[in-house]
Amino acid sequence: MKFLLIIATFFIMEPVAYLAHRLIMHGVGWALHRSHHSVTLKRIEANDAYPVIFAAITIAAMAIGTSNGSLSYLLYVGIGITAYGAVYSFIHDVYIHGRFFTVPKVSILERLKFDHQIHHLYGKEPFGMIFPFVPKDVRARALAVLASNRQMGFDELIPGWSAKGSYLEV
Repeated sequence: MKFLLIIATFFIMEPVAYLAHRLIMHGVGWALHRSHHSVTLKRIEANDAYPVIFAAITIAAMAIGTSNGSLSYLLYVGIGITAYGAVYSFIHDVYIHGRFFTVPKVSILERLKFDHQIHHLYGKEPFGMIFPFVPKDVRARALAVLASNRQMGFDELIPGWSAKGSYLEV
């Protein structure tokens, strides 16, 4: 039962992260998130406050779960959230943006990287990360931009994307 709670929480975190990204980060919390959509060569950006805040909340919930038997499920929910956060951080910060260190290309992650570039290009969908939803018309527009960029000698949706820490203002 505990294992199922961890797994269920992991998968529930994608829509939660989607909503947090769309409503908070691109809404009332844009002041922090803007740094992620700006050209920067900094190792640490204002947007990095989000995982710290989310981790603090999760740690607090896990502490409550370990100290109060009737709320012990919070420990397992916290483990699921932590597992999702670790996967999200690896995909987003390490693989997609090349922060901290780089890893070899992985074909399944290249699709997520392209989808995230679409988000940076338009500042809208997809807001999800591990299972992003890109509307057909948005993907078609992005593929047209990519084709145009390739004609100009750039093999990326956003020229300069692969330069570590380099992305365009949205």
